Amino acid sequence: MKKISLLLIVIIAFVACKEEVKEQKKEIVVDYPESKKVDTVTNYFGTNIKDPYRWLEDDRNEETESWVKSQNKATYGYLDNIPYREELKERLSKLWNYEKVGAPFKEGDYTYFYKNDGLQNQYVIYRYKTGEDPSAASVFLDPNTFKEDGTISLGGTSFSKNGKILAYSISEGGSDWRKILVMNTETKEIVEDTLIDIKFSSMSWYKNEGFYYSSYDKPKGSELSAKTDQHKVYYHKLGTFQKNDQLIFGGTASEKHRYIYANVTEDNNYLLISASVSTSGNKLFIKDLTKTNSPLVTILNHTNSDTYLIENKGSKLFLVTNLNAPNKKIVTVNASNPTPDKWIDVIPETEHVLSPGTAGGNFFAEYMVDAISKVKQYDYNGKLIRDIELPGIGSVGGIGAKKEDTEFYYSFTNYITPGSIYKFNIKDGTSELFRKPDIDFNPEDYESKQVFYTSKDGTKVPMIITHKKGLKLNGKNPTILYGYGGFNISLTPSFSITNAVWMEQGGIYAVPNLRGGGEYGKAWHDAGTQLKKQNVFDDFIAAAEYLIENKFTSSDYLAIRGGSNGGLLVGATMTQRPDLMKVALPAVGVLDMLRYHTFTAGAGWAYDYGTSEDSKEMFDYLKGYSPVHNVKEGVQYPATLVTTGDHDDRVVPAHSFKFAAALQDKQTGSNPTLIRIETDAGHGAGTPVSKTIEQYADIFGFTLYNMGFDVLPSKTKEKIKG
Repeated sequence: MKKISLLLIVIIAFVACKEEVKEQKKEIVVDYPESKKVDTVTNYFGTNIKDPYRWLEDDRNEETESWVKSQNKATYGYLDNIPYREELKERLSKLWNYEKVGAPFKEGDYTYFYKNDGLQNQYVIYRYKTGEDPSAASVFLDPNTFKEDGTISLGGTSFSKNGKILAYSISEGGSDWRKILVMNTETKEIVEDTLIDIKFSSMSWYKNEGFYYSSYDKPKGSELSAKTDQHKVYYHKLGTFQKNDQLIFGGTASEKHRYIYANVTEDNNYLLISASVSTSGNKLFIKDLTKTNSPLVTILNHTNSDTYLIENKGSKLFLVTNLNAPNKKIVTVNASNPTPDKWIDVIPETEHVLSPGTAGGNFFAEYMVDAISKVKQYDYNGKLIRDIELPGIGSVGGIGAKKEDTEFYYSFTNYITPGSIYKFNIKDGTSELFRKPDIDFNPEDYESKQVFYTSKDGTKVPMIITHKKGLKLNGKNPTILYGYGGFNISLTPSFSITNAVWMEQGGIYAVPNLRGGGEYGKAWHDAGTQLKKQNVFDDFIAAAEYLIENKFTSSDYLAIRGGSNGGLLVGATMTQRPDLMKVALPAVGVLDMLRYHTFTAGAGWAYDYGTSEDSKEMFDYLKGYSPVHNVKEGVQYPATLVTTGDHDDRVVPAHSFKFAAALQDKQTGSNPTLIRIETDAGHGAGTPVSKTIEQYADIFGFTLYNMGFDVLPSKTKEKIKG
């Protein structure tokens, strides 16, 4: 018996040795660049905080540029060795390559729509004469001609009241800074000098004479990272120079507003000005444009609510507000005396969050019911006309049209239904399918279900889990848990080509509706802000634990992903619970919570976060979860791929740079900690399709490889545990 036991031991040792050799062959060695440390210290309320990588905040420094290049060299050296990376890229390209057409809209004598033939970097605007054959539509504006690589993108568009002039904005390299061009829609000729230094701006026309826009003074220092916190509204009259544009609101030394927007009513009678110091809450003012030199009248003189004009009927104003109505309502008031004490409810608050639109002289009240769309049609007196029958359970978008329209087009989608366009008859309330995409994806092969789980403090949180039908609950399914949880933003079901490719590989895509979002109104949002921000991370952790406990996945096959505020979510979760996931994917994240407010428009996020300068209590709280400040020695963090763009001037890339440097310095074990820095790219909007495909091939390849897959999961049932 002893001989047999010894033989078994020898065999086991030999097999283990062979397995070890195999693992060594699989491992991709990363030669991390050096990230120098500089002795930089800031004192907060008597506490000294070291900031050794602050030098990486200088985006114009040659050392920073060199660091970026060396990090990308190391990262792509790793990614190039993933055996199925090109295979993923090919599949993403193939599935992406279908015609995508947006909902038609009317301007002047024409009907316009956006279309992408498949793999075009940017959508193209087409048009045809209203009433004529849509198949005769021709190209009106093609952003793909702006720059060969697609890195100059189309931003907003705004047509004059008669549709004969178009103002449109462009972004270069993904930056939030915009230029505005003015085009004659008949000749397609540019008719004005280009307006520059525009940021966070709408373009709202007064008749056909000119338009209102918003901007900041050009910052001192780097345009991509210097602080911008004095927003202004200007009026540009056609045929004049930008330097002569009239300052309408903002720019006073006594009062700063970080976000100011102007909007002219459809009848040209009123100008509305919304002014905010943060991303939540706004003051509201109105000016009668029918009277010369009329004063700006205050509707709201505080920022305790989010309130805006949705419609007017002569001097009768209709406002959407959450003032004393956390789930929002529609009120009416006369423009001559518009203060809140005169407001009368038209569509009262309900238990569900309201997001209304207008079309054909009606209100269309979209409600979120556990993050799912429900729509009701009302007249201007608040009388319910009908409940709108939607194509299914999911999200609608684009509900709205002009007062004289008799129909409008809306989109419908969910996690397994590619976005389709429906035509709605306002009078009889019927919808008909207008356009369905021809895509190589069969929704019948997949299922999407909503569950409710319990967070740390007992709060019930909804989550939608989507995957192939017939999934085995064995804890071995590669899973991406995606979250956001902030800024009153709601994550509602929508189809994504990238997620479809993930699910084709047998992957699960799970999205919880965390506190901090807007799915259940103002109270839900506030429950994830400032000194309650930890609730958001707890909700996300509880979602991961639910997926693991119910055998959808396990820690070895779980990846967490989020962008911007969601990047903070990932950074905080992986530093608090590094054992919970195998892979972490923080994208364009807010990761230095002690200094975020010192860059670009970051100070405007204080409603959600608070700042390190507010109080010692707030400083201590932020320091307690700030990802950059909570990377610790001796901890094995999950395999991490940080992603950012070198032109991101919303959440400056220094956040990601500092986090990646800290991880590389302190990581214990062999899990890679890499940063992928996209060039000529910003926070995400306007990113060329070609860059997006490459990015997701890298993200999915990195994720699956670090979960132990030597080949794509769709090609084998066997996994080699890494």
